[in-house]
Amino acid sequence: MIKKIILLVLAIIIVGCSTRRSIVRTSKSFRNSPSGSIIKTTKAAERKSDLRIANGVKPETEILEATSKVKVTTAIVMDYISKYKDVAKSNMSQYGIPASIILGQGILESGAGTGVLSSVANNHFGIKCHEEWTGASVRYDDDSAQECFRKYNQSNESYMDHALFLTSRPWYAGLFKLRKDDYKEWAKGLKLAGYATDPKYPEKLIAIIERYQLNKYDSEVLGTTYIPQNTNDYVAVDSELYHVSKGDTLYSISKRFNISIEELKRKNAIQDNAISIGQNLKIK
Repeated sequence: MIKKIILLVLAIIIVGCSTRRSIVRTSKSFRNSPSGSIIKTTKAAERKSDLRIANGVKPETEILEATSKVKVTTAIVMDYISKYKDVAKSNMSQYGIPASIILGQGILESGAGTGVLSSVANNHFGIKCHEEWTGASVRYDDDSAQECFRKYNQSNESYMDHALFLTSRPWYAGLFKLRKDDYKEWAKGLKLAGYATDPKYPEKLIAIIERYQLNKYDSEVLGTTYIPQNTNDYVAVDSELYHVSKGDTLYSISKRFNISIEELKRKNAIQDNAISIGQNLKIK
């Protein structure tokens, strides 16, 4: 009887010790912060894959490189200009920033709307968060890894914020002392004021403005007569005519404007494949 009582007491002691062992629960989705609060974590690879959206590449492309490096067709750029030229002209009237600079930066920074930041965050000008930004944001590798960039609900919000960004910072004040039709000095001034780190930023911006004759929108806002600066390599965005330049062929023009060679020949009553420099071709 005594032995049974002893065995029963030992059993109770053993069970009591086992129930006092600590229980550890783990979770792959959460970790404890140093302060003891629970912080939800996201895998870096998943975050990057969300931002690095693949862009379709078509034949006859040109490379635009600023925040994103992308390849786009001339037709894509022309569509972009048609979509945003009015808001650029409106911002020029209201804030004094040349429409050519606004559109040129939009094309360069966003890859004509096909770049990562414009696709994911409607950010067309590569504007980073900075201390005062309290809105939504995304992380993206630029000058440093996983930098904070502003995110907008709509693209037009990005255009408005671009105007406010330039007009509210004292280091851009010198730009507004320049002539509104002097896009070259504006492009150089943006680089000097620190808008971009790329040493070739002004040259890239000027090349886009001249290629697509974006400064004609400056003339429309200012009420001045527009005189083309360079007719050797420009794309008439709004015109139904294309001015043939050196090196052009029916094939290259058809690809540039997304029209078949046969349609080009029909519109222009061309019997063979011969075209001449200075000739105006109907493209619409």
